[in-house]
Amino acid sequence: MSTAPQVYGNFDLIQNFKLDFADVVVSKYRSRVTGLSIVHIDYEAPIVNGYFVVPTEIFNDSGCPHTLEHLVFMGSEKYPYKGIIDHLANRGFSNGTNAWTDTDHTAYTVSTAGEQGFLQLLPIYVDHILYPTITKAGFVHHIDGKGHDSGVVYSEMQGRENTSGDLMALRMQRLLDPPSSAYRSETGGLMEALRRLTVEQIREYHKSYYVPHNLSLIVTGKLSSGTASLLSVVQEQVEPSLIAHGHNRGPKPSGWKRPFVETPSAIRPPIAASIKEIVEFPEQDESVGELIISFLGPAPNEFLERKARIFSLSDILLYSSTYLTSSAAAPLNKEYVEIESPLCTYIYFSEETRATRVSMPIYVGSVPTENLDTFDQKLKASFQRIVKEGIDMERIAMVINRDERQLRSKLESAKGDTFSGTVITDHLYGAEDGSELGASMAEFDTYAAVKKWSSKQWTDLLQKYFIDPPSVVVIGRPSAALADKLEKDEKKRLAAQVKKLGPEGIKATEKELEEAKAEHDKPIPTEILTQFRIPSVKSISWIPVQSVQQKGKGRSAAPALSSSDLGKIIASDGDELPFFVQYDHVESDFVSIHAFFSLEKLPQRLRKHISTYLSAFFALPVKRQSGERLSHEEVINRLDDETVSYEIGLGVGNSFAEMLHITIKVETVAYETAIAWLKDLLYGSEFDKERLAVTIAKIQQSLPEMKRDGSTVLSSLWADLMFSEKSTSRAGGILPQVDFVPKLAKELQESPEKVIADLEEIRKHVTDPSGMRFSVTGNILKLDHPRSTWTKYFQAIPVLPLSPVQFSSQVLGPIGVNPVKKAVVMSLPTIESSYVTHTSKGIKGFDHPKYPAFRVALEVLNATESYLWRYIRGSGLAYGAYVILDVESGLLSFSLYRSSNSMGAFKEACTVIKGLTDGTVTLDDTTLDAAKSSIVYGVTKTVSTAGRAADVSFTNQALKGVPQNYQMELLEKFQAVTKEDVLSVFRTYFLPLFEAKTSVAVVVTAPSKADEIDAGLVGYGFEVERRTLDIDPHEMEGSDESDSGSESDESGLH
Repeated sequence: MSTAPQVYGNFDLIQNFKLDFADVVVSKYRSRVTGLSIVHIDYEAPIVNGYFVVPTEIFNDSGCPHTLEHLVFMGSEKYPYKGIIDHLANRGFSNGTNAWTDTDHTAYTVSTAGEQGFLQLLPIYVDHILYPTITKAGFVHHIDGKGHDSGVVYSEMQGRENTSGDLMALRMQRLLDPPSSAYRSETGGLMEALRRLTVEQIREYHKSYYVPHNLSLIVTGKLSSGTASLLSVVQEQVEPSLIAHGHNRGPKPSGWKRPFVETPSAIRPPIAASIKEIVEFPEQDESVGELIISFLGPAPNEFLERKARIFSLSDILLYSSTYLTSSAAAPLNKEYVEIESPLCTYIYFSEETRATRVSMPIYVGSVPTENLDTFDQKLKASFQRIVKEGIDMERIAMVINRDERQLRSKLESAKGDTFSGTVITDHLYGAEDGSELGASMAEFDTYAAVKKWSSKQWTDLLQKYFIDPPSVVVIGRPSAALADKLEKDEKKRLAAQVKKLGPEGIKATEKELEEAKAEHDKPIPTEILTQFRIPSVKSISWIPVQSVQQKGKGRSAAPALSSSDLGKIIASDGDELPFFVQYDHVESDFVSIHAFFSLEKLPQRLRKHISTYLSAFFALPVKRQSGERLSHEEVINRLDDETVSYEIGLGVGNSFAEMLHITIKVETVAYETAIAWLKDLLYGSEFDKERLAVTIAKIQQSLPEMKRDGSTVLSSLWADLMFSEKSTSRAGGILPQVDFVPKLAKELQESPEKVIADLEEIRKHVTDPSGMRFSVTGNILKLDHPRSTWTKYFQAIPVLPLSPVQFSSQVLGPIGVNPVKKAVVMSLPTIESSYVTHTSKGIKGFDHPKYPAFRVALEVLNATESYLWRYIRGSGLAYGAYVILDVESGLLSFSLYRSSNSMGAFKEACTVIKGLTDGTVTLDDTTLDAAKSSIVYGVTKTVSTAGRAADVSFTNQALKGVPQNYQMELLEKFQAVTKEDVLSVFRTYFLPLFEAKTSVAVVVTAPSKADEIDAGLVGYGFEVERRTLDIDPHEMEGSDESDSGSESDESGLH
């Protein structure tokens, strides 16, 4: 690691240290002239990440911080062109910039493959953050030609504002903090306030908070000349501009108050008395609700105020909560979740860093409505009982040891980027001289300290923070009446708005919108783009992977093992195995066992059982090969004690969803332990009626909460339309499970032997030797017996021919095979926007010769600030719009996420594609170059850690049937793609995606929008089927769908 200079130009080194437990060096600098802070977390990695953080405090619900976040990307003083920052980022081996707005800060991010693009982009990005144009034309809420409200921020908040999570969180903020506090605010902006927000308000807000002494540039990753590379760029290209703007008043200008820390928000008095309030949220199924129970904790930096300890009490509380809820064997889960009539489906302890004292919310999901009012009292009684009985010291030792293993595993994959959040928090609340930064990262010192704690110290902690003090409880109660009211109120509001505007007013708003679009659609001069040099792919260092694949004894002529170190070790370790194993070696402290099983031969009647089989897999009694019988609690406790992680699911990422996939990750010394567990879990688990009843009850009770999410419902509805009953992944979707799970629960009570026999039959098909593939990834050269260990546990597997991998194209239904004219519109009363997927035929096959051109074409359309972004997101028609190619199924899809006007968005997408093919929309060379460059980042990211590189090696060779380094080979092919290649793909494949005669459409939308969307699709030539997802609570005790989390997944997009 390079030595950090003490002084570099205007910048003074204020902190510099190496982590004791990782090869990571942290350096913090501050400009004595402008006050700008720089933190570099230095470690070896192919990806460089930037987090540019501004503490943002707002005392109302106007949405100023959030709206400003979006406006920053509309151009800057030096680069006054909308989206130019993303055009340049795409040229610099990035996939564009990003941002998020939290309660207390806004963070602007970018990641690049290698440093060259990053350092070129940095001064341009800072110019956008500190000196954005903030024009009226770029303002993001508007009224469209139909009199409807729209805009990017508006679309986002429309998709969130009346969800249970947002409604409850906002009420909790109001109850926890006094009227003088900014922590009470909805920083995203409430829709009513967004409709009134002005660009002048945003300019004033920017002037107050977006100043150098309030900005920290946090950079993680390797720079060729160390931190000096970063300092050089900032000193020479950023500081002069800041000084020229008069920002040269030092780190603490006169009158400056540090947000949250030195303002009224810092006043967070203790909760005087317990408060309980009910918040209704729209939901037709009124069977289950939610809770947030909040307590106030210690100061955010109490670990430094108390010199005897270098760990935060809040960290300890999280260990304590992990002890209470981390698995099915944890005390609270045993009492509330792992029972035949669950009182909830999860209890999650969280922590929110705040000034003065942290907030400690407990989130409780899928609580039967009859238990909502008394749940918090019952939980407090449970805490009291645990304190009285004392802590299980063996269990808490296991929890701490496992947490320590998982952190080491995370450090190996994310390295120094693991601490990006810690550094952000330090900028917000830490000592200004950086003196608390090192202690905040001393994770392993915390582990060492708490391992010495007594049972009384743990129970004293629970008593102090969760039993003695009052709490604030927000109950989220589902309301069918509110769902109906919101629909009627929105229709009424829009009608009043249209009436108030009148025909002339609507024309005026439409004209204003078109003029604004014209202003910021002005082309970026080509010379500005081409001045930004595209880096060299040769500058990226790839992680080496040694690979040996053996398909199984007798299946083919045994290939000669390579002369690599790995080949020699495998060859010298026993005989060839009778089943498929691939070994992929990388430098690591861990090893992962992956097992893939074909579900092709599974009978149709058993496919809907898959959710139950997966959910129960790690939570059943097991008879081990040694003859020992373990209860389900003993299984869970031992797995937690002996592994880093374990999981089961369908497929890998979004691919191979017709295969069952099990992963067990352990420290290298526990290799045999992982294989033994895999064998015993597969063959030795006992389908116990009581345990199955608990599993099915949890699934059933989670369904009502799940069905509230538009993305989850859309995914299942789309799968129902496109795939046949031969598809196991389709059968596990929310819509089939809503009908099936209650029936299964009833059958288990009436004929348990029938359900158990069905699960045994699933086991028989899962363990069919012809469909087994095993993978070993990690530090295989450190293993004593990488091959022969398998013989010890799987010696009974017979030699059978290996079945080909089943692809999703083999389970398409009639509509999936021939997508023509069909459209389904489903009304979902819990959402206010629309989620849409249009699908047509694409290309099929992982090595299809047209794939390189297809991939570049997709990037041309999807890239940040490229065509779909500008025409749809930039026009405020949807929060997300993208085209996806699935080469496994051979399907091409266009999707809209949180759309305020889905038919308008579809129309714009049609315009783009038709325009690109007929020449009325230009595809220029700079766009093509940027697309190819952006792909480099995507490829590098997939193999950016040792674990990822090893996994890709297996997936390529064993599942996709392509060479080990196929991604790297494709990079050369991407560079060879021409403009005509891309246009040819658009003409042949993308045009049919926007024509009814060659595509199908699936829409999940708010009831108030369904009629309009139906009519719009009919107008395009689709034959529309209408559906409504309404679940009668009297017909089903535990209903529908699942909160997929996709809303939060995308919430960081700017």
